[in-house]
Amino acid sequence: MLRKMLTVGAIAMTIAAGAASADDTELHQAWDDLLGTYVVPGDDGVNRFDYGALKTNAADSAKLDAYLEHFADFDVETLDENEQFAAYSNIYNALTVQYIVGEYPTKSIRSGYIVGPWKKVFTTINGEKVSLDHIEHQILRVEWDDPRVHYAVNCAAFSCPNLQTDAWFGETLDEDLDTAARAYVNDPRGVTIRRNGTLQVSTIYKWFREDFGGSNDGVIDHLLEYAEPELATQIQAKRRITKHEYDWDLNDVE
Repeated sequence: MLRKMLTVGAIAMTIAAGAASADDTELHQAWDDLLGTYVVPGDDGVNRFDYGALKTNAADSAKLDAYLEHFADFDVETLDENEQFAAYSNIYNALTVQYIVGEYPTKSIRSGYIVGPWKKVFTTINGEKVSLDHIEHQILRVEWDDPRVHYAVNCAAFSCPNLQTDAWFGETLDEDLDTAARAYVNDPRGVTIRRNGTLQVSTIYKWFREDFGGSNDGVIDHLLEYAEPELATQIQAKRRITKHEYDWDLNDVE
């Protein structure tokens, strides 16, 4: 079970929230439906999203808007810890899709920006206006000490861990995050063995090295936790990262 990083003063509130928690299946049903409709798994292991099709479907675009608007006066703290993590991750991913659909056609989420739009794309949660950047870096990464957050949120880029075909739900969260981690680590976007036996890994493991143990050795230990046996043997052979790669092209259908 994921554990939220709590201050002493927040523990009582969390216990009370857990007691009032309800199944979050209905809460995320609309987003789950949209993912099932517009995420297209590829033979190469990369899930792509049909932004163009969603943009031209007025009913489903309205469904996405309504899903996000529902959280404007919704207290996420009434959910248990796993359900909170699932909710924030789903909101992040839905807001990213909503932004891309509004900009579509576009080649990358970073189009028009030097860095990206994450501090300028907002939604409202329980009366508070929050950005994509805030959800990821001030809520998920701060309140949960779990590197799997990087497999939960999707930045609409080819090299990002897959946007799943289902929403995140509290009941299956741990299992689903482990599945997502394995899928990415064992994909060339996550790890590639170079000709000299050293590792080329996703730049995610450089940008957020502190979340993966704070060193290259920590990153490698994380990779070994999810690597399939053959890949694990290759990683262990040299345990050396010599290159980082990341493709910011949009994860659009081809």
